[in-house]
Amino acid sequence: MGVARGFARAVVLLALVAVVPVVSIVPPLVGQLTGSPWSLTNVWTWIGWLLLFSAAALGLARPIGTLVRRLARRWSGLRIEDGYRQPGPEPVQLATGYWWNGHSYERTRRDAEMDQQWRRRIGDPALWRDVRWILVGAITLGPVCAVPPAALAGAVVAFTRRSPFAIVIGVVLLAIAAAASPYAWRLLGPLAGRWLRLPDGAAAAERVRELELQRADLTRAQAAEIRRIERDLHDGAQARLVAVGLSLVTAEHLMDADPERAKALLREARKGTSESLTELRELVRGVHPPVLVERGLVDAIRALALDSPLDVSVVSDLDQRLEAPIEAAVYFSVAELLANAAKHAAVGKAQVSFHRSDGTLEVVVEDNGPGAAVLVPGGGLDGIGRRLNAFDGTLTLDSPPGGPTRARMEIPCA
Repeated sequence: MGVARGFARAVVLLALVAVVPVVSIVPPLVGQLTGSPWSLTNVWTWIGWLLLFSAAALGLARPIGTLVRRLARRWSGLRIEDGYRQPGPEPVQLATGYWWNGHSYERTRRDAEMDQQWRRRIGDPALWRDVRWILVGAITLGPVCAVPPAALAGAVVAFTRRSPFAIVIGVVLLAIAAAASPYAWRLLGPLAGRWLRLPDGAAAAERVRELELQRADLTRAQAAEIRRIERDLHDGAQARLVAVGLSLVTAEHLMDADPERAKALLREARKGTSESLTELRELVRGVHPPVLVERGLVDAIRALALDSPLDVSVVSDLDQRLEAPIEAAVYFSVAELLANAAKHAAVGKAQVSFHRSDGTLEVVVEDNGPGAAVLVPGGGLDGIGRRLNAFDGTLTLDSPPGGPTRARMEIPCA
């Protein structure tokens, strides 16, 4: 490591660990120089300094922590995950009128969003790890990385004195700066690995977080499904049954006076009941397709493919039924993927393949669409991933620009 490069890295690290103390101590120093109430002998000055330091640490912790992790990876080859919580699903209004945000029930959407943001930001352990790093870095890494620039500055001042003793001191300080530069920054690796690395229980905490998101998704899906059923019943079957009832009442009054008109009304009523029955069957099929219960997952997907505008082929080597919750999760995941493919490639082709080995079900959905599909937090593909996570399953997406798009789902089903 060259002296110049090591010196530059030490200066960069010194600036990173010193920015919060410097920003928070400027007002007291200015007050001391100008004679304002910000005096170093005033106890309120130190209280104010602590408040400024805390505010600066909370505001700059995340960008500083992110930059330190990036430098540790580039300079020391040390990969440190940040572990920051991802944004949760949007709050959903329940039938009771309250809003559910994945953690608590609130009276308004605004309260639910504020509570969600507060929990995600202030309650995130990763933020407090970065705040802790600001304190540790300022105490340990700061003094070590300050040696090269401080020694160089002292050497420059000594050389300006033009006395033999000052020149000797300057040479010594210059040698110290040159000797310390290649090694001062190397303390970054051990310190960052010790104080910024995720704790051993982070995996379990992240799993709890995933379960919370899944619970919020299930609650949201349940509320949306209830609203859909209510809307379909109100606008469809209920309206038809009301019309049938009115037709029957009118036919009853016309039975003696105008039999032909009464018969026509009865025929209309019979037609209305038949249409209402068809709508109810479609509604039930949307909740849980009967073919999925009667014939199983593969045949249900084949039936789904017949209604798709795509040319869908289904390949399977499954020789037995799976658990009903797994079949339902896979069915609706494949339906979502085929719907996305039809949206972007309405005249294209798609293939759904099922393969089971070593207690794992592998489902691959591939289409010849334009590609460039991405997993967006809160989007449909992200919802599929969370649905599969409930069964310890995974979703892998490969969608280069120009296609094809290949979604691979793996679910344990021993």
